[in-house]
Amino acid sequence: MRIMGLDYGAKTIGVAVTDPSGLIAQPLRTIFREREGKLRRNLQEIAALVSELSVERIVIGLPLNMDETEGERAEKAREFAALLAKRVLVPIEWVDERLTTIAAREILDESGVPREEQKRMIDQVAAQLILETWKSRKERRGDEKGFLPAETASGFYGETERTDGERENQTAL
Repeated sequence: MRIMGLDYGAKTIGVAVTDPSGLIAQPLRTIFREREGKLRRNLQEIAALVSELSVERIVIGLPLNMDETEGERAEKAREFAALLAKRVLVPIEWVDERLTTIAAREILDESGVPREEQKRMIDQVAAQLILETWKSRKERRGDEKGFLPAETASGFYGETERTDGERENQTAL
């Protein structure tokens, strides 16, 4: 099963995908946004990639605050996901993306990638880390649920893992 990871931001959207078997995540590209609030072309590009690559699931990084609350960036990511869900017929899931950009920068620094080149690659590598986080949580839990609620065109559904380790059903929208 091929899975796509997205690192949604105000200026860029990092894209990563797994191989067709879903085992190896790799950076794919960075989509540069024209303007905040203008997503039509970006959504079309992602939908085309989903079709072209036969993606069966999308995992989007949810930028939680360090205290695990959701702020404005998380709200924008949820709005983006709701719009994307209307264009693709694959499940969309969330994973906590805190510190993925910092980790991506460290990976690029350690790999000797020049700073100017890092600007182009950092969001794709962050998307790769989002995918790897989702995959490792799936493997630990023994199922295909991500860390946060899944989403489809019909709305949000799924389970949320609370900080105390318990699970609770969650419905929104």
